[in-house]
Parts: sequence; structure tokens; C-alpha cells
Amino acid sequence: MKTKTEKSVTIKDVSSKKTVNEIKIKLPSLSVNEGVARAVCAAFCAQLDPTSTEIADVKCAVSEAVTNCIVHAYKDTVGIIYITVRLCEGRIARIDIRDRGCGIEDVTLARQPLFTTDAENERSGMGFTVMESFCDRVKVTSKSGVGTTVTLIKQFAGK
Repeated sequence: MKTKTEKSVTIKDVSSKKTVNEIKIKLPSLSVNEGVARAVCAAFCAQLDPTSTEIADVKCAVSEAVTNCIVHAYKDTVGIIYITVRLCEGRIARIDIRDRGCGIEDVTLARQPLFTTDAENERSGMGFTVMESFCDRVKVTSKSGVGTTVTLIKQFAGK
């Protein structure tokens, strides 16, 4: 079993793996769709026969990423959240959650624990930290005014 300090999979490793199965989802950035995204991603990953803890990890990480799109990317408007789940050789799930919202000016700063741009609404600034604690890798790419893509990598234990 991997510990939190033993991150065995890199984004580059995953891109060299063959995709075994893939699903694409488009959802309006409505808060009710956070649960839909969690459920669909977890159900799709279930074909890898993960443990209940691994499924809970995926649900938590997806929830945080989708909530960031709803709360921060589109703020007071409704946009589209694009989710792609790829299951790759080696029992690896790659989940890309993308928006075409406002983007993140400083990704390094945004990834710092407790940093938030929405303190008045009691946001804790722990979204990326939570994603990192439940996944093997988290990659964030963003361009101000264009949007953000969060890539979550989760390798499931062998059976």
C-alpha cells in the first residue's frame, strides 16, 4: 500500500499508458450537479473493482474540483463543466475537469492551503489540498480569462 509520500504515478507516466475506457460528461455549473459528477465518475471507475476507500477518494477529489468550477470559475453565472474520465492500463484513472471560466491568475498561490478568493462566503481555501490528499497526482493548468483544467490521477491497488 502506498503512503501519502509515495506518489508512484506521474502525469507523464499516465499519458504513456494505453486508455482502456473513457467517458466524457458536460454539465451546467449548478450546485446540484456536483453530486452527479461525483456519482458518475465513481461509477465509471468502479469497473476497476476499487476498494470502498478508493471510491470515496475519487468522490471527494471530484467533488472539490467541480465545486471550484461552480463557485470560482463561473461565479455569478452558469457555464459548462467538462469532465473526461480515462481508465488506463495499470489500474489508473485520469480525471480531467475543465471549465471555460475566469481562470486562475496565480496557480501556485491558489494551491496554497487556506488561500481563497471567496472568504466572505466562508470558503476555507482547502480545495486543492483536499484533492492532493485523495489522489496520487493533481495538475492544474489555467489561463486568466480562458479557464482551468484540473487533472486528477488515481492509481488503484492491485487485486
